[in-house]
Amino acid sequence: MASTVVLQSIRAFYNSGATRSYAFRKQQLKKLRQALLQHEEEIYKALYADLKKSREEAYLTELGLMLAEIRIMLKNLRQWMKPQPVATNLFNFASSSTIYRDPLGVVLVIAPWNFPLQLALMAAAGAIAGGNCVVIKPSELAPATAVLLQKIITAIFPPEYVYVAQGAGAEVVTEMMQSFRFDHIFFTGSPGVGGAIYALAAQKLVPVTLELGGKNPAIVEADADIDIAAKRIAVGKYTNSGQVCIAPDYVLVHASVKERLLKALTKAIKNFYGDDPVNSYDYGKIINRKRFDTLINYLRQGNIVAGGKYKADALFLEPTIMDGVSLESDLMKEEIFGPVLPVIPFETMEEALSVIAINPDPLALYLFTASSKKEQRWISTVPFGGGCINNTLVHFSNPALPFGGLGNSGMGSYHGEYSFKLFTRPKAVLKSPAWFDLSIKYPSFRGKLKMIKMILR
Repeated sequence: MASTVVLQSIRAFYNSGATRSYAFRKQQLKKLRQALLQHEEEIYKALYADLKKSREEAYLTELGLMLAEIRIMLKNLRQWMKPQPVATNLFNFASSSTIYRDPLGVVLVIAPWNFPLQLALMAAAGAIAGGNCVVIKPSELAPATAVLLQKIITAIFPPEYVYVAQGAGAEVVTEMMQSFRFDHIFFTGSPGVGGAIYALAAQKLVPVTLELGGKNPAIVEADADIDIAAKRIAVGKYTNSGQVCIAPDYVLVHASVKERLLKALTKAIKNFYGDDPVNSYDYGKIINRKRFDTLINYLRQGNIVAGGKYKADALFLEPTIMDGVSLESDLMKEEIFGPVLPVIPFETMEEALSVIAINPDPLALYLFTASSKKEQRWISTVPFGGGCINNTLVHFSNPALPFGGLGNSGMGSYHGEYSFKLFTRPKAVLKSPAWFDLSIKYPSFRGKLKMIKMILR
C-alpha cells in the first residue's frame, strides 16, 4: 500500500520537472524494455502459476504485446512530443497558434488479473511516455505476477517515479484515492468496480479512463465462411480459458447455418485442445473458485452441445458450447468471462439487433460475412468499442488502432499514439507579435461592429 508520505514524494518528484524531457522518457522506456527481456523466463513462470498460460500464449498476449508497444513509443515519441502548429483565424492575423502536449501529473493504473502483466504495463508505459509519474496497483488475484511486477519495477525505477502498491484491491485503492488527489486514474476491470472507481474519483474531480467488459457478440451471417468463422471464434473465445474482456461472449448465427457452425466449432475445439483439454499445453485454468462456481452454474442454463466437463480441484472447465439458452437467463445477462459459449440463431438482422440491445454498447463486436453491404450496415448500426470483420480479438494487437469502450463498456481509449494522447493534455498557445496592433481590438468599440463582423466570419 502506498502511504500518504510515499504519494507526496511522488508528487514532489513530478513537480521537480525531472520526468518531462524527451531524453528522460526515452531512457525509462528503454529500461522497461530491457527489464522485461531480462525477466522473460520469470514472466512465463508467473503467468503459468496464476493462469496456466503456455510460454507461447504468454508471449503472444502479454510480453510480446508489451515489447511491441514500447518499440512503437520509442520510434515515435520525439515526433509525438513536438509542439503542433495549427491554423490561426483572420481575427488573430499575424499571430501563430500552437498546441503543446503537457503531462498529466501522477497517474494511478489499476490492473486486472486476466492479463496481469500486459494490462498493468501497457497503460504504465503510456503514462511514462507522456512524462508522468505512475502508481501501479496490480491485481492480488494474480499473486505471482504481482510480486514479479514489483520486483521488476523496484529494480529499475525509484519509488518516487514509478511505485507498485500491493494489497487487497478495494481497500488499497480507496485509501489512496481518499488521501491523495491523482491527476488521472486508469482502471481495467468489471463495470461494477469501474462505477465505484468513477464515483470515488468524482469526489475530487479526477478524470478517469475505464476499460470495462460487456457481452461481445460474434455475428455469423448465412454467407460467412463457416470453417474460418468457427476457428476464429473458438480461438477468440477460449484463449486464456475465455477470461478475456474482448472475447466473443455469445454467437448470433443465421438459423440456416447454425448446425454447420456448431459442428465446425466442435471440430475446431478438438483440433486446438485435443480430446482431453485439461491436459492440453494450450489451455489454461479459471482464476479462482468463486469464478469457477459461477461458470459451472451457467452450465445448467441451456443445452450443452460440446464440452461441459470440469475438475474443481484444478479449476478446470472444458471449452463448452451451449444452445437452447433463454435470453432471460444469467448466462445472457451477465458477462460470462469464461469458456462457455452460447449460440443463438436469428432469421433477420432486426431479430439479432434485439438480442444485442439487451446488453448494449459492447466492448467488441465480431462480424463474419462475405458481403461488404452487410458489413457496413452492421458497423453503422451497432455502437461498440472496436472489433473485427471475419476475425476476433486481433484488433487489440494493432497499436495504430485505439482501444476502448463506450457506455457500459468504458470510456477513453489507448494504445500507441492514443496512449500518449491519453496521458497528456493539449495546451493551447497563441503568440502575437508586437509590431502588428490593430486598433479595432481595443475600446471604444462604438462604430466598429461592421468591421468586427467581417474579420470574425
